[in-house]
Amino acid sequence: MTRAVGMLEFLSGRGPDKAAVIADLDGCLIASGRLLPHVTELFARCGDRLWIVSNNSSDTADTLSARLGVLGSPVPASHIVLAGEQTVRLMAQERPGQRIAIYATEPLCTLGLQLGLIPDRAAPDAAILARDPAFSFSCLSRLTAQVARGLPLMTTNPDASHPDGDGHPVPETGALWAALAAALPGQAIRTIGKPAPDLLLLALTHAGVIPCDAVFIGDTPETDGVAARSAGVEFVLLHRPGALATQTPEVQPC
Repeated sequence: MTRAVGMLEFLSGRGPDKAAVIADLDGCLIASGRLLPHVTELFARCGDRLWIVSNNSSDTADTLSARLGVLGSPVPASHIVLAGEQTVRLMAQERPGQRIAIYATEPLCTLGLQLGLIPDRAAPDAAILARDPAFSFSCLSRLTAQVARGLPLMTTNPDASHPDGDGHPVPETGALWAALAAALPGQAIRTIGKPAPDLLLLALTHAGVIPCDAVFIGDTPETDGVAARSAGVEFVLLHRPGALATQTPEVQPC
């Protein structure tokens, strides 16, 4: 077991000198659209060794890079790996040109179109469930009936919430999935989002770095910590100022 550390404490150690420094997004780098304390120092210290791996299912790497740039901490899209975007890309690889019901924000729907997927919620070949602020009871009813009849479904990530600036929960994709699962008990979930290691392994591949030469910093043991352990990457639990509680997972040694 280990205690959570603050960003300044992490920066004072050897972690930032790893060949790849991989960071979660919400609750680790930003909250409520604002950079958290000392994140600019992290960007300055790590430079192009910094990667973002997040269960974000609202942005693409391009839109997130643009948002971070406005905040004064630019990270190139090539160094950002997001659950929502990668789910759409995987669906396009597995089902090229097929009809897909995409319950997601505009950036992910647009990406699906660009990749050749045909948007169709009435008679789809498969479906993607992401963090969709417009998801309604009628959407839930339609998707439940389709999945019950055997429609293949991918969810971008299992998170029920992410923290706002005060550490309070904001509903996430997993909350929508929970509503679907309540109507379909025993329905299996397919996702590449953390705690699965897929996103971390993809970032390592892009970085050309082996797991023991990387460190992953995050604020959620159940997703970030488990993903790091599965990928064989050292994990550091960050304590976010204002968080409602501090959790203490095991650290995976490298």
